[in-house]
Amino acid sequence: MQFDLTDLRLFVRCADEGALTRAAARQHLSLAAASARLKNLEAQAGLPLMFRQPRGMALTPAGEAFLRHARGVLRQTEQLRADLLDYGGGLRGQLRVQANTTAVMEFLPALLPAYLARHPHINIDLRERPNAEIARGVRDGSADLGIVSGQVDTSGLTAVHLSTDQLVLVVPRGHPLACKKTVAFADTLDEDHIGMHEGSTLHAHLRLVADQLGRTLRHRIQLASFDAVCRLVSAGVGVAVVPESAAARNLTPMRLAKVALSDDWRWRDRAVLSREHETLPDYASDLVDALRRHFAPPTSGDAPPP
Repeated sequence: MQFDLTDLRLFVRCADEGALTRAAARQHLSLAAASARLKNLEAQAGLPLMFRQPRGMALTPAGEAFLRHARGVLRQTEQLRADLLDYGGGLRGQLRVQANTTAVMEFLPALLPAYLARHPHINIDLRERPNAEIARGVRDGSADLGIVSGQVDTSGLTAVHLSTDQLVLVVPRGHPLACKKTVAFADTLDEDHIGMHEGSTLHAHLRLVADQLGRTLRHRIQLASFDAVCRLVSAGVGVAVVPESAAARNLTPMRLAKVALSDDWRWRDRAVLSREHETLPDYASDLVDALRRHFAPPTSGDAPPP
């Protein structure tokens, strides 16, 4: 069914006025044109929406339901029109960002408040996605920027390197693995793991590695943040693979031990992606610059005194 907005407005006017004559006048339509539009609307709906009374018109039960939806469509249309006027006048913009779990959980929450304060008329649509989907999203135009880590196909994209991080194993102090300097991920698969939520980048990566080893990754529970994961590890529920930054801030307060992984994939290059040969708006370039500053090594002048 395809409904004309003018027909929807006329229908709502008829319901409000209770008379076709007054509704037609308010819509600047002749009575004959208004009547024809209502008949066409009922033909599209496939059933009567109004019935005539001696002193006007009243809604059928189907018309009552149609009225609720018609009002909602018209409200959304008005909101769309207002938003587009803002965008068209240069008063507002939207930055679509797709990022992996570490970016969404670890450093974007620290960066975005200052960025949004600098750009009060910019909205950010932030979506957590697996790395491969992020690259595809930037390439096909469903995202303006993507933040990824690890091995990703960046053909057709510009990749700005931000940093290199690594994944580590965290275990409770006193755990048999706590005394080891390094451990292979395969040697942790006899343990219960605490993992990130289904669909997170890290969850997908570790599940894939386990599958390639012909093993099963046993999750006792999956959570929505690295800090929550560390908290359950501290309680002795299991072990976990987390970014080193998450491990570092939780080692002391949660009495955890950090064990280096010996697997090559533990090292992950982090980059921000945009479409190749495309000039970014200033507000998008500013976010890229903010990310680069965040990961830039401190200069000698920033180093603490000896």
